[in-house]
Amino acid sequence: MSTIRTKLQTLKTQASVCTACDLSKTRANVVFGSGSADAKLAVVAEGPSAADNHTTLPFSGPAGNVLDEVLAANGLTRSQVWLTNIIKCRAASLKGGVLKNRPPKVSEIKACSKWLGGELTLIQPSVILCMGAPAAKALIHRSFRITEERGVWFTDTLYAPFAMATFNPAYVMRQEGEDFEAVRQIVINDIAEAQRKLDESEALPKLTLF
Repeated sequence: MSTIRTKLQTLKTQASVCTACDLSKTRANVVFGSGSADAKLAVVAEGPSAADNHTTLPFSGPAGNVLDEVLAANGLTRSQVWLTNIIKCRAASLKGGVLKNRPPKVSEIKACSKWLGGELTLIQPSVILCMGAPAAKALIHRSFRITEERGVWFTDTLYAPFAMATFNPAYVMRQEGEDFEAVRQIVINDIAEAQRKLDESEALPKLTLF
C-alpha cells in the first residue's frame, strides 16, 4: 500500500468517529472519499445522500448512476478519479418522524473542513471539479453563483492549480424532458473540459528550482 493510501486510510479511520458537529448524532455512517489515491482529478460534491449514509460510499444512489453515466461518456470510471463531499455525514433533519435531506449548515461545513482539506492535501489533485454551488462556495469562493460561474476556471484556490464547477448530478435528475438532456450534456462537456485542463497541466514543463 502506498504512503498516500496508508495516510488516507488513517484519515478515514479518524473521520469515522468524528463528533465535531451534531450530524454525528443522526448519521448511520461517515462517508469518506473514494476512488484513486493517485488521481489528478478530484470531483467534490455537497454531501452524502440517504443511500450513501448506508453504503458509506459517495454517490451510491440514483445520482450516482447519473455520475457514472457522465463519467463514462468521457471514458472515465469513478475508480480513476477521487470522489468526495465537503461534508462526510448526511445533512438531514427530522420531519414527521422521518429524516429529510437539507443543505449543510456553515458550522457543519467548517467542522468537516479538516477531513476535506486532509484528503485533498494528501492527493494533491491538479484539477478540482466542484459539483454544485455548495462545493464551489467551499473550495472556490464564498459568493460563488453556479448559474453565472459554472465552467469558469479558477487558479487561486487552496487545493489545486485549477478548479471549476459544474452542476450536481442530483440537480440533473430534477430536470425533465429536454431540460434533463441539456443539463446532462452540460455536465458531460464540463467533465471533458476538466480532462482537457488536466492534459494541458500535465504537458506544462515542471518548474525546477536551482
